[in-house]
Amino acid sequence: MQFEPTAIADVVLIRPKVFGDPRGFFFESWEERKFAAAGLDVKFVQDNQSRSARNILRGLHYQIQQTQGKLVRVVTGTVFDVAVDIRRSSPTFGRWVGVTLSEENHHMLWVPPGFAHGFLVLSESADFLYRCTDFYAPSHERTIQWNDPDLNVAWPLANGVEPVLSGKDAVAVRFRDAEYFP
Repeated sequence: MQFEPTAIADVVLIRPKVFGDPRGFFFESWEERKFAAAGLDVKFVQDNQSRSARNILRGLHYQIQQTQGKLVRVVTGTVFDVAVDIRRSSPTFGRWVGVTLSEENHHMLWVPPGFAHGFLVLSESADFLYRCTDFYAPSHERTIQWNDPDLNVAWPLANGVEPVLSGKDAVAVRFRDAEYFP
């Protein structure tokens, strides 16, 4: 596995070694010793999977308590995945990083605690896996507007196309009004 810091060093792109032949492919998506050797000594407690259609945008989500780190990847389809640093004490506070995750590239993204997270489906549909470091706690979940002008995330939407949002994402708060981490 290759572990590559992104433009925000705490967010890490993981490129697994994929072994393929005419039968298909195989790769390790999690190996505790390799992650620990790369400085990602984490314990996961919950796995989640979602399926979404083209132009579905989920996010930008985080939990203000029971903070979750997330190892995310795509099983089928393609998404644009985004992590926003909401740690007030961080030199990258308010900055975002985005990567394409797909069934073809097999890449994974480590989104540590202290970040808001979201993704946009670019393919007809996508199955998205989240491996989380803490349990889902709906009472602590918060959402920042996907199109907040202070963040200016460059979502790869076709001209004139609006993303499809959930009810909670449609009423998300502005970044300047969000609860942050210290």
